[in-house]
This record gives sequence, C-alpha cells and structure tokens, in this order.
Amino acid sequence: MRYVSTRGAAPSREFDDVLLAGLAEDGGLFVPETWPRFSLRDWHAMRGLTYAELAARVMAPFTAGAVSEAALREICAEAYGGFGHAAVAPLVQLSPRLWMLELFHGPTLAFKDMAMQVLGRLFDLVLAARGQRVTIVAATSGDTGSAAIAACANRALVDIVVLHPAGRVSEVQRRQMTTVAAANVTNIAVQGTFDTCQDLVKAMFADAPFRQRVRLSAVNSINWARIAAQIPYYVAAALALGGPERAVAFSVPTGNFGNVLAAHAARCLGLPVGWLMVASNHNDILHRFFTRNDMRLVGVEPSFSPSMDIEVSSNFERLLFELLDRDPAATAATMRDFRASGRMAVPEAAWRRAGAGFAAERLDDAATLAEIARLYRDTGYLADPHSAIGVAGARELAGRLDAAVPVVALATAHPAKFPDAVRRASGVTPALPARLADLFDRPEIYITLPPDLAAIEAAVIGATERSAA
Repeated sequence: MRYVSTRGAAPSREFDDVLLAGLAEDGGLFVPETWPRFSLRDWHAMRGLTYAELAARVMAPFTAGAVSEAALREICAEAYGGFGHAAVAPLVQLSPRLWMLELFHGPTLAFKDMAMQVLGRLFDLVLAARGQRVTIVAATSGDTGSAAIAACANRALVDIVVLHPAGRVSEVQRRQMTTVAAANVTNIAVQGTFDTCQDLVKAMFADAPFRQRVRLSAVNSINWARIAAQIPYYVAAALALGGPERAVAFSVPTGNFGNVLAAHAARCLGLPVGWLMVASNHNDILHRFFTRNDMRLVGVEPSFSPSMDIEVSSNFERLLFELLDRDPAATAATMRDFRASGRMAVPEAAWRRAGAGFAAERLDDAATLAEIARLYRDTGYLADPHSAIGVAGARELAGRLDAAVPVVALATAHPAKFPDAVRRASGVTPALPARLADLFDRPEIYITLPPDLAAIEAAVIGATERSAA
C-alpha cells in the first residue's frame, strides 16, 4: 500500500514512512493511492472475531508492505487488552432503531484511545526497526492530548509535546495530560484556541530545518495511521447490526472531521454505510458546508463540548480531495485560497456529491443540555455533551431513513470528563472510574506560552534535549 499527498507535491510513501512523517512536506495530508475493497466473503469472515482480531484484519491492507499481519495482530491484542469493557467498543440500544457505540472504555475515557493505543505500539515497532527516535508534537482540543500521552509516556524512542488551548479544555481533560510525570512528556498551554495550536503544529512541520532537527512526527488525525485505526469500530458496529446485508447509518459528533472521515473510509472499503450525520456544536463550519456550501471562517466560541470547538477541520481536506476527483492541484489551490480569503470555494457539483452521503446537524449549548436531560429522563443513559450532540443527530437521521436502517450514535467520551455540564443538565454528577479517582490530587506540570512559533519551537527543542540528557 502506497500513499499520496492531497496536494500532489510530496513523493508517495509506504505506511511506515507515512506513520513517521505525519504531515506531507507540501502541507497536504496522506491518503491511500487506491482504496482497498473487502468482498462479501471478507466481511462475513470478520463476524464473530474479537475486537482486536477484527481491528487487525481491517487495518492490514493499510499497513501492507510495512507491518506484518502477525505483528499487527499482536499490537492490536496488546492495545485493547487493557480496556475497561470486554467488548472494547460495546453497542447499547437506546430505542428500537437507535444505538449508542461506546468508545470511551480506554485509559483516558475518550474515543481517541481507540487509535492512540495502536499508534504508540506502531511507533515502537517501526522506530526500533530503524534505530531512530522521533519527537511527536500534537495539538489537542481536549482528548487527543491525554490519549497521545497515555500511549507514548515512558516509551524509549519517543518524546511527546502536547499543545492545548489555555482555559479552553475541561479540568478533567487538562489534568489527564498535565499530571503524567514522565520524562518524555511536555505539556504547553497556548494562549489561544485549538485552531491556534493546530496552526502552530502545521507551521513546525513547514519549518524544514526544525522538522529535521527534532525528527518531528504527529499523532493528530492529520496522521493517516490514526484514521486507519478508527475504521474498525465502524466495521464492528455495522457487522453486529446486520451488515453487510443491510446498510447502517452513523451520527458522529465532529470537530476536526477525523472520526467521521474514518466512517467514510469504511464506506470506501465496501461497508454499506448508508448515511453519515456530521453533528456539530455552535462552532458550525461543517454544518454550514453540508447544508448550504458555506465554509467561511467566523471565529470560535467556547462551548460545553470543547473537543468540538474547532474552526478549520484539518481532515476535511481528505474528503475535499475525493470530492474534487482526487485532483491534487485543485485541492492545493482550494486550500491555499481558503487560507488567504477565509472562505472555501467548493464547486457546486462537488458539494452536491457530498450531500449524497452526508447530512449535518447543529446544537448550541442550550440544546445540548436539553438533549442530555431528555436522554437521561427517557432512557436512563447519561451522556457527555459531545455524545448527546451525536444522539440528537441520530434521531434526526432516523426520521429521514427507512425504518429498516439502524442508526448508531457515537459516544465519544465518558460523562465524567465533563461533570459540570452533565450535572447542570441532569442533576447527576458522574463519577470518575476508580483508576482515575485520585486525578484531582495529583500535581500538575505544564508551561504557558504565547502563540509565538519561535517560543514554541524553543520549548520543543528544550524538551528533547532534557529527555536526551
């Protein structure tokens, strides 16, 4: 399997190179040169597998030529062996047509663990084979950072630096990052938004001398390996609900577009994914695109669902590449103009093509709290704000589809990660699992910096030098 950049000016690579590179040198994102396809026989053979076995089978075409299937099976078995539920990603039925796919049973109580626990082990395997060391720099809107730290802390060949927007993540999210006392972990609170952090990471990748000096890599969803490791839970849910013989629809609470892009990737593999609901909070650039082809930058406002407080959804570029018939020149020009003008000009035909498989829903904070309350009142299910937005999208989607199509909402975080919002909506204070019960007693370690590239790069260099010493 080889990968190409969405912008066409970087050389094609195999999986191991894509894993370590993260972002392509031309600023684009890596995508498969061609999509593999599973047959009906392949899908049927996956029924009854454990989650780890299924994950290895689904990921195998994407790692072919770089990671053996035997090594991938071992990695997945280790990655998911410590999850808090035997099914890893269990389905919970909320109504005759509506299901919740719980993705928060990993070490940091968020869906990011589903991919990060695999990525950490993939880095170990590839770096050990090459005799190399890398520095991972990640921007987080809340959950990616803690999941990346949990996956990479104390690994011998990796330094990890995480940038989070100061004061714009929940206290639980922040503490899950800043209380990890590992020599190879550095946390930076950036005075800005998540988009500020994301832009700084992209600027570091564009700085070739710096990139080479620290051997820069990424675990954000700009790294294709993250997307590949998220595809399996869509496959697992669809097969459990009658696939591939019947279509299944998904509603995905979405910020950086990586999670829902993994669902689209499952569809490209041949999985019968009927519709994908892109569920947003009041930072609604994706909703505006899918409903009226309006992708303008209007600023980001804090919300009760901070992991979705994102304006420039990096992974949208991968979908744009597909919508533009995989034309890298057109993709590069569109992204360049978007950055220059603050408005993305997607051709009408491409936009209508997106509307054939995607729908969109938007909830503001008041509606999000109301959805948490309604869901708890009607079913007894306690959802965090992000997951509640997904449920609202699922109910909207169910109203549009044939009654035979099951609709799955993604529960992307444990409610205890956002206790204030959940308590305000439901009157119930969700408790942290026992393994995190002392989280608020642990000392925090982090630095606060302005959104200045030179200052951030200096901090990254300092972190790598301290670790080496």
